[in-house]
Amino acid sequence: MIFSNQWSDIQQWIGKSRLLLIKKLSRNDCGWADDPENGHQNGVYIPRPIRESDFFPQLKNVNPKKPHIFEAQLKTLWPATGEIKTSNLKHYSNKGPEMHFTGVPKNEFAGLTPASLLIGGSLREPIDNVCHYWFMVVDSALEEVELIEAMFDLGADFHYGLFNPADALKIQKDETDQLIDELSHALKTGSLAAFTASVSKMPAPERLAAEAQSVFLQQNHLSGLSPYEMEAPGDAIMKISRDIEYALYKRAERRYRAAEVIRIITGGGEDIVSSVVRGFPDLDATFLSASQHRKSRAGRSFEQHIARLLRDGKISFEEQAVTGGRRPDFVLPSLVMLKADNRTFEEAMVLSAKTTLRERWKQVTMEKFNCALFLATVDDRVSAAAIDDMSKQGIHLVVPESLKKSKETCYKEKANVITFREFFDEEISSKRPRYRAS
Repeated sequence: MIFSNQWSDIQQWIGKSRLLLIKKLSRNDCGWADDPENGHQNGVYIPRPIRESDFFPQLKNVNPKKPHIFEAQLKTLWPATGEIKTSNLKHYSNKGPEMHFTGVPKNEFAGLTPASLLIGGSLREPIDNVCHYWFMVVDSALEEVELIEAMFDLGADFHYGLFNPADALKIQKDETDQLIDELSHALKTGSLAAFTASVSKMPAPERLAAEAQSVFLQQNHLSGLSPYEMEAPGDAIMKISRDIEYALYKRAERRYRAAEVIRIITGGGEDIVSSVVRGFPDLDATFLSASQHRKSRAGRSFEQHIARLLRDGKISFEEQAVTGGRRPDFVLPSLVMLKADNRTFEEAMVLSAKTTLRERWKQVTMEKFNCALFLATVDDRVSAAAIDDMSKQGIHLVVPESLKKSKETCYKEKANVITFREFFDEEISSKRPRYRAS
């Protein structure tokens, strides 16, 4: 497993590859490395489309007495540990379509956060003429996973895929070349100040959220985001926030940050080396601001999407209502009802929204008001231990429909995890019908 700040190593190996495999690891793919009780799989299941592609060596039956078993051996390099392993591929045709990939370093798969990635490539030039493949396991808690997702445009519904490294780089190159042309033209024509002014501010979260919602509605021929008019409202919100809005944000950020950097290094009226050195504090502040802005934007825009679901579903709520020095994201049906002394437990609820949880879910426990407490998220990286801790605190997680049943998350068997569909149908319409306007 790679550690933080090894993005350059990943990029180096990607550049050496003719074809890449990226797979989001299921709990079966890595649970065996933590505890024998989780099974003796000792490797990763490879889906049928990958098995039938030309990424791995062709499987053959080597034992006529067992005609249902097809297998192959291959040398694999694991750069994080420096090991070259003799790995095995086996397909039991009488059991299922998947292939078993074993002979892998156990430590690479131990202690992983849910939804971690296996990334590997078939090398253009083999190592010592025998090793044709490399693989890395990237924990989903690391920033490198977000960089991989951005580089290959991995959507919220991504599970596995094969990628041509040149194609991934070409997409980025096309977008970058367009921006370079615009900046070069601005420099040549003396209109850099005007260009910088046109992108001088990042779009507000409200604007980005509205644009992303509009794109989703157009793509799906919908007039609104009522959760009662969509089969899977949670999956819709995940698509809007993690895919559509993020793409809009990246384009706006690239233009804004590039113009800011050009302004800094050309504003000193000196040679470029002096401008870079003297302007380094400003450059450093710019890149730090970019990182911080991404994190704050993600949380606020997610709340915008939840609010749109509630509004379009005609559900009574108050947003960011201050009570007792605390500010829960959403109070249903109203702050007046929440604070009423004579209400029942079921007559009010608090709904918090966090794009990613990490340890921040513990902030929600401070928002108890003698009512049901729900925490909405699109995070697929929450550990089983964290979910159990939330259950002890009386917190119910609300997750997208596809994440609840996913093999890559820890949500499936957890009683305190419900889907957005269940939240609106059961917790609102069935248990609290008065929340909905007639």
